[in-house]
Amino acid sequence: MKKEDIFFGGELSGHFYFKESFFLESSLMALIKVLELLLESDKSMSELVEPLKKYFKTEEINFKVDDKKGKLEEIENIYSKQGAKIEKIDGVTVEFDDWWFNVRPSNTEDLLRLNLEANTEDLMKEKLREVKKIIMG
Repeated sequence: MKKEDIFFGGELSGHFYFKESFFLESSLMALIKVLELLLESDKSMSELVEPLKKYFKTEEINFKVDDKKGKLEEIENIYSKQGAKIEKIDGVTVEFDDWWFNVRPSNTEDLLRLNLEANTEDLMKEKLREVKKIIMG
């Protein structure tokens, strides 16, 4: 986050990081931001998040791998040849117009963690099978 000057970062596991709190994890800051949003909008939490539910997503999926770095390089190589936009801020993020995914290494285990979203449920399932095959290959 510091290197890219990003103001917010979060993980599905519930860890939230803010530039204004010196890039440190701050659940309290996340709560304050949510409460501010609720007060300013005069909407319920479910009303606030409903417009965000437009993509089909996987839950975070863990894969045990022996060579995390090598597998990330393989994924980058495969999808860059297909014209995907590739980001390497946290693992490898691969973006197409109608779907994307991130594979990142665990810092504590021999695991790669996959998160994938797509515009349709069928595309999400198809691409999940595709990416899983590469990771487990």
